[in-house]
Amino acid sequence: MDSYSSPPVGGGASPSPEVLMEQVKTQLAQAYAEEFIETVRVKCFDKCITKPGSSLGGSESSCISRCFDRYIEATGIISRSLFTQR
Repeated sequence: MDSYSSPPVGGGASPSPEVLMEQVKTQLAQAYAEEFIETVRVKCFDKCITKPGSSLGGSESSCISRCFDRYIEATGIISRSLFTQR
């Protein structure tokens, strides 16, 4: 019998549906955050970095900061409009 089909050691019970739901919510939130950061990184890089080099210029750094701030603000506005009760 392989380890994938053997019962849990110590007779442990399965997690409750509530615990499983919280685990799924946490995993989804983490995946969403990672995807959001990657999207913002790519979009802001494409917008702000015209000539990649070994360091950021002042205008590039400022552009990236503003770009990131705008994405965060827009996401907050969208989230509030979608998830507020009417």
